[in-house]
Amino acid sequence: METNPSIYALNIRRYRRILSFGAVFALLCASLSARAELSIEITHGADNPTRIAVVPMTLAGGQLPGDISAIVSADLDRSGLFRTMARENMLSFPRSMAEIQYHDWSVAGIEYVVVADVQRPAAGRIKVTFGLAQVAGQRQMFTKLVEGSDSELRDIAHYISDTVFEAITGIRGAFSTRIAYVTATPEGGVLAYRLLVSDADGARERLMLKSKEPILSPRWSPDGRELVYVSFETRRPAVFRQRLSDAQREQVTNFHGLNGAPAWSPDGSSLAMVLSKDGNPEIYLYSFASKVFTRLTNHFAIDTEPTWTPDGKALLFTSDRGGSPQIYKLTLGSNQLARVTFNGSYNARPQLAADGRTLVMVHRGEGGGFVIASQDLVTNDFRLLTQSALDESPTVAPNGAMVMYTSRQGRRTVLAVVSVDARARFVLPAQSGDVREPAWSPFLK
Repeated sequence: METNPSIYALNIRRYRRILSFGAVFALLCASLSARAELSIEITHGADNPTRIAVVPMTLAGGQLPGDISAIVSADLDRSGLFRTMARENMLSFPRSMAEIQYHDWSVAGIEYVVVADVQRPAAGRIKVTFGLAQVAGQRQMFTKLVEGSDSELRDIAHYISDTVFEAITGIRGAFSTRIAYVTATPEGGVLAYRLLVSDADGARERLMLKSKEPILSPRWSPDGRELVYVSFETRRPAVFRQRLSDAQREQVTNFHGLNGAPAWSPDGSSLAMVLSKDGNPEIYLYSFASKVFTRLTNHFAIDTEPTWTPDGKALLFTSDRGGSPQIYKLTLGSNQLARVTFNGSYNARPQLAADGRTLVMVHRGEGGGFVIASQDLVTNDFRLLTQSALDESPTVAPNGAMVMYTSRQGRRTVLAVVSVDARARFVLPAQSGDVREPAWSPFLK
């Protein structure tokens, strides 16, 4: 039997209202343009960024399929913690530590220099010996080797960025990670929805699923090899699991009512999700091994948006059981329940950093707008990270240093990133159209 379109649209709006207490995700009525890759616009960096020079990495007597040093420079600039030197301002182009003239770099105000020797050990292969030097101490911090194929040039560049970033900041770099997100494009008078994955900088975009129906809530498996998400392709929300390597997928849920907000357990053995199969939206646990659904919450209020603690022993979720949307913690096994957030009348979409103590959420500010905020679960220190009126869907980088979210930019919705100390920001808008529902991958091997 064919579904009444108006009833179907109403059901989708109800699904979004229940599964996300955040601002309206108007996929069904958005006016979007053609699909395009993400670009990067740095809007605000740290007040005193580290000055670093990434010397051009060239192949003597040959051509590379890409500009490694440009990718490394863009990575470091995007973090907001660094300001890279324009290559046209460089007085020399050393390829090794021995060739560095420290005085020249010191006069130019440079604190660190990255140099590299690039070779071709075989056809189609790239071998990079790279090093980092500290100008003030005139000392070599490290020299390392990375090798790969021509098709892995961006992987090589991101590895160099990660290594340099960690050596200077002490924080593991996340430039080699990936992101998943959803776009919608008008095609033939209807919207086409796409689930996409790309590098963390928006490059090498890859289509995972295209559908005439909405796609929501993508989440990465702990090993970064699979995604779970919600799709309306069956004319009602259902949870799907999909492998990235070959796009093979399976449907996990097929219940009447709400099926959504899936969250992979840290050990990869189960999913937490929201189901209304027994009447009210509640949190359930699904075991991949036994195929059994176990109900975890039982309350007349709406319980939704589960996310795991890193140790897998508890879930944080959003509930209005106290009269307004707030975040609660449920300890598995003992079923001990505790309210976590108390700042303001609206806190939702909880996401935990890998340290297990930095909670990121959507918070309604004093002016009524929705912003991204963080709370230290040990000290209860509360901090506003953004200042826009409609920020949604936070997802935390695996190193805990950055938060990606959606934000309104004029009439469009873009992906934006802010550091957890709120000192650095940048946006990744599509060349046209809107981008929604970001999910940051774990560290990838």
